[in-house]
Amino acid sequence: MKAFEFSKAIVVMLLWAVCFPLITAGFAYAPHLTFAALRAFVAGAALLAVGLALGRPLPRGVGVWITLAFVALGATSLAYLGMFHAAEFVSPGIATVIANTQPLLAAILARVFLNEHLDAQGKFGLTLGFAGILFIAAPQLVTSQTENYIIGIAYILLAALGITASNVLIKRMAGKVDAIMAMGIQMLIGGVPLAIAAFAFEQPLGVIWSPRFILILAALSLFGSALVYWLWVSILQKTPLNRANAFSFLVPIFGLTMGAMFFGETLGWPQFVGIALTLVGIALVNRRSGPVARYQLEQHLNVARNKVEYKTNEIETEIR
Repeated sequence: MKAFEFSKAIVVMLLWAVCFPLITAGFAYAPHLTFAALRAFVAGAALLAVGLALGRPLPRGVGVWITLAFVALGATSLAYLGMFHAAEFVSPGIATVIANTQPLLAAILARVFLNEHLDAQGKFGLTLGFAGILFIAAPQLVTSQTENYIIGIAYILLAALGITASNVLIKRMAGKVDAIMAMGIQMLIGGVPLAIAAFAFEQPLGVIWSPRFILILAALSLFGSALVYWLWVSILQKTPLNRANAFSFLVPIFGLTMGAMFFGETLGWPQFVGIALTLVGIALVNRRSGPVARYQLEQHLNVARNKVEYKTNEIETEIR
């Protein structure tokens, strides 16, 4: 992975880590599903406005729109549903471990649907990264759970599966659509089921529109959603899904760091061991090898072909 793509992946994981405390803070002002729907709509509208202002083209083709609908269902509807509800039922430790099965799930789907193959080094790196997450969350794993924690685990798995499946679909669309327009549209589509559920099970009109909530919603939507997904799609256009997804292990590390810096939380030896294992694991997954280098060349060629096809269709449409 080139230095610029590496830097973008770091920024994405940092912004994702910031989302969790923002979501928790927002619960004091809005019901869960209502908050999730607002996040999706604000982020989607912002991306769409930017795309239109820049003259970016809308996605074309029935197949592309169907794919976008499934991306919306996974990346926005299911992911936000699981993410916003899980906090009611499970401790942060359990949530951290279950959520970070996502790179492992992605490795399986990437092999089946994207023909991405991790060598022994990459597989060991993913395993090491997940072991690091277990070490990080170990102190909280032994704390008592509420009787409904199985429901919480189900919500987290739902979110992880939704994100994993959508990442595979996003990867397959790489180069075929404009990233800004595609992500804006999928967020708007994905927000619809959340809004319907909010009106069915909550009181959406009971949102407390305080300056603090507006600031939380704006930060979560614009930086934690719109900017993140735009960067993430641009990364997946040039990087194998397995290698990009390995950076997800950084999210709890950033969370720990922010807790220590701003909330007075202390780190013990399990956290330091976990951080070390996770960083080594990410390095192993992203270490260049002969097969990986060949795969990257093939991916760049595929993306280039998709872009040529995309521009050709755009020109033909303008001519008509």
